[in-house]
Amino acid sequence: MNERIGELLVKQNLLTASQLQEARDASRTKGRRLGAQITELGFLDEADLSDFVAKQYGVPSINIDEFEIERAVIQLIPEEVATKHTVIPVNRAGSTLILATADPSNIYALDDIKFLTGYSIQAVVASEEAIHRAIDKYYDQSTSLEDVMGNFDDSDIDLVQESDDVDIADLARASEDAPVVKLVNLILTDAIKKEASDIHIEPYEKSFRVRYRIDGVLYEAMKPPMKLKNAIISRLKIMSELDIAERRLPQDGRIKLKLGRGKEMDFRVSVLPTLFGEKTVLRLLDKSNLQLDMTKLGFEQPQLDVFKNAIHQPYGMVLVTGPTGSGKTTTLYSALSELNQISDNLSTAEDPVEFNLSGINQVQMHEEIGLNFAAALRSFLRQDPDIIMVGEIRDFETAEIAVKSALTGHMVLSTLHTNDAPSTVNRLLNMGIEPFLVASSVNCIVAQRLARRVCQECQEADADVTSEALLESGMSEELAGTATPMVGKGCRLCSDTGYKGRIALYEVMDIREELKEFVLNGASALELKREAIRLGMKTLRQSALSKLAEGVTTLGEVLRVSSADH
Repeated sequence: MNERIGELLVKQNLLTASQLQEARDASRTKGRRLGAQITELGFLDEADLSDFVAKQYGVPSINIDEFEIERAVIQLIPEEVATKHTVIPVNRAGSTLILATADPSNIYALDDIKFLTGYSIQAVVASEEAIHRAIDKYYDQSTSLEDVMGNFDDSDIDLVQESDDVDIADLARASEDAPVVKLVNLILTDAIKKEASDIHIEPYEKSFRVRYRIDGVLYEAMKPPMKLKNAIISRLKIMSELDIAERRLPQDGRIKLKLGRGKEMDFRVSVLPTLFGEKTVLRLLDKSNLQLDMTKLGFEQPQLDVFKNAIHQPYGMVLVTGPTGSGKTTTLYSALSELNQISDNLSTAEDPVEFNLSGINQVQMHEEIGLNFAAALRSFLRQDPDIIMVGEIRDFETAEIAVKSALTGHMVLSTLHTNDAPSTVNRLLNMGIEPFLVASSVNCIVAQRLARRVCQECQEADADVTSEALLESGMSEELAGTATPMVGKGCRLCSDTGYKGRIALYEVMDIREELKEFVLNGASALELKREAIRLGMKTLRQSALSKLAEGVTTLGEVLRVSSADH
């Protein structure tokens, strides 16, 4: 988008002069176009901006995300040209090529493509981000597993036999072979495109498979040939700078992948020796998808008010609990970003550090050299801290220092592995912390789970969910009367699963005076839960049922991620 459109947006009161200036400054700093910066900063919606540009130039505007572009059309323009001019071919009719562009005033680009393709060009307007998404989506498809494996034959690779005396030179050579490099790149980029959170590469006796975890559920993506097993795992080890000669011990590493247009993706790599080879799991760490806005995590307003109030206390402890992969780190990071003020010193002890947060001192744990949570915490207390985050309280030593820190004027955020908020108190007591210390240090306990969202594109009312089923799951009669359960039919956008994205469910237990009495008297988790509910706590099952009633998730997900309240 050119400068003239920026001025017109201000003239039409769609943008303020200060917003335009901020977008200009940011676009110069980041080397990006003005239009992309305006939408990224949230000043204007993508669709509104493209509609405005389209009106100014008298050309139609389209939403590319709703199109399925034919491969033959995509192949008319090389990827480099599409990226250079930020355009994508959408359709062709006779000798006319319909071309989506973010800037229809760029005559040079249109002439260039007219000359290149031999077609007369009809421009339509789409947002810059939508065009970039389409380029990523369609040009990535030009390489498929079949394309990569099509050129592959047995002579391409020196097979490494299953034996202890592996020739490392052979392994290294095999891992650098073109089909192997292409296949590994395809596995990584395909996982990014499908918005997977983890990649599992698993060797078995007679098969070898790759699975992606998408929205918390594993799906099989491909079954590469068995003969490539060692070469693929060695390739991943080389990329993450691990020892390819060591095949008997677990190893951990990291891959940083540059995806073009300044975007980077980190993969955390874990290699585990199994009976039939090394199983490799890669965790995708995409900073651009990190949600640090608390209001968008899934908290209901009363829960959010309690949580915010707890973290803004001058001292004390806020605990987030739940199983692995339930979004605890995201909740803690969003709390840290809320608390991240110039006036405060924030330090975190993490294992591992998943995302780098500016203005926060993050420390990576190294058990092998004695740098564990307890050692880091002790050190933090000599660093004049205000807010401390401990990745996880695993033992008495860490718990004891964390509690003492919370009682001596520091705000401590941490996680624990427990099933719900009330049982966290018992877990601390079982670790050996005295009841009076727990009662006086803990401000708030949050339990959480992640439920899959119904796909917005293909959702419809779920006729199979009866009001009896809703009441049986624990929903109140009043809520069941107004509930509109939805289900996803399955479409291209959600890969026919009916789900797209996830939402967090929370159980927020505010440790008020009444509950402190219960803790001091050594009450059981069940007694604590009953008292907390009496004081207004919403349990995980009730939070899940609220999301079901709103049509955000399904009954199957509610039953999968939350247990019934007794």
